[in-house]
Amino acid sequence: MRADRLRALCLGLNASVEEFPFGPETSVFKVRGKMFALTALDARPLTVNLKCDPDDAVRLRAEHPEVIVPGWHMNKRHWNTVTVGSLPARTVRELIEDSYDLVVAGLPKAERLRLDRP
Repeated sequence: MRADRLRALCLGLNASVEEFPFGPETSVFKVRGKMFALTALDARPLTVNLKCDPDDAVRLRAEHPEVIVPGWHMNKRHWNTVTVGSLPARTVRELIEDSYDLVVAGLPKAERLRLDRP
């Protein structure tokens, strides 16, 4: 998967936005002000930090130790750093969607309800 596809996947999720709070080289993808993905789109290899259920995080790291590691500069219990090009695009998409869903689940009910509207 290339950087443009990763960006499109993140921005394709309902109400997601891209911001640059850490400088122009670091894309932060948020939903309702909460981060669900962080990446340097021009980095090689391309990696992305994604939120993950703690139990799933441990399992994924064990299944893919070379390409899924504890989140770099993040809470290692809840975030993984994923090397994008080393996994099937479908897997990366699912991990992005899972991260987004976890963040949405933590939003106040009123915010979650607004996301369900077109």
